Amino acid sequence: MPHRRRPSQLGSQRDRGAAHRCALVAACLLAPSLSSCSLTRPEHDDSKDSAAVVDRAATSAMLLATHVEVLQKLMQSPPAEQAEILAAAQRDFQLAPTPSHQLRYALELAAPGHAGTNLAEADRLLRELMATPETLVAAERAFAYLELEKVDAQLTLAAENRTLQDSAAHADRERLVAANRHLQTEIEENVRLRKDLEDARAKLDAITNIERSLNDRKPGTTTEGHPP
Repeated sequence: MPHRRRPSQLGSQRDRGAAHRCALVAACLLAPSLSSCSLTRPEHDDSKDSAAVVDRAATSAMLLATHVEVLQKLMQSPPAEQAEILAAAQRDFQLAPTPSHQLRYALELAAPGHAGTNLAEADRLLRELMATPETLVAAERAFAYLELEKVDAQLTLAAENRTLQDSAAHADRERLVAANRHLQTEIEENVRLRKDLEDARAKLDAITNIERSLNDRKPGTTTEGHPP
């Protein structure tokens, strides 16, 4: 007769299986640099590979946290300190142009609210990084991609705003030119009308003088003013 397992043993085995599956899921979440993750037990347990995965995940998380902390400090600092933070990031990038230094400098250039914001330069640096994404750890790669999408959207919006402003300015200039042309036409018409009026007055004065002269020379009068 086969030996039947007790309910407590079955429950204990189910708990161990669930715990093992949870451990595998946690391992996948803690290793974002892996391209895929399996929930089945591997055939070979390589402790060195596991340690390397954990080390990469820890490094990725640490770098990401450092970038976020620097950005938070940049946004919350007074203008003078903001300039110092940006200058330090630029100096670090120029002295040691590593991908992490380039990403940090690009992130600070893309950050709004300070005098050193330069979206065009940030976009250039981020595009250089995304051209060789393998040089970044997983978290930095994701951060750089999201930041590039945000910067591109801001640059597109700024370009559209400039286009609208240029169109409005062009329309304003056209209206101003038309108004000036209309005003000049009215001025010229007023000058013409004034000249016509002066000519008409001169003609009227001439006619008045002729009539007065004719009246003074009516027949039947002598030079002494007595009838003949």
